[in-house]
Amino acid sequence: MYAEGEAKKMGVVGWVKNTRQGTVTGQVQGPEDKVNSMKTWLSKVGSPSSRIDRADFSNEKTISELEYTNFSVKY
Repeated sequence: MYAEGEAKKMGVVGWVKNTRQGTVTGQVQGPEDKVNSMKTWLSKVGSPSSRIDRADFSNEKTISELEYTNFSVKY
């Protein structure tokens, strides 16, 4: 819920999902500077009840067209 609100403020699209292992997975798309801002928020701030031990970002690539129209939380 907090990630969704932050993503909408920053102007990025994609999704996040809590895993059974207590981690978060997801995908963020948008202009590079906004994606970087979201990555910083995810790795340093997160939701009020979260404990962030480490943030790993992988499979980063440049895309020509956004695959999502909004940001959502998957369950």
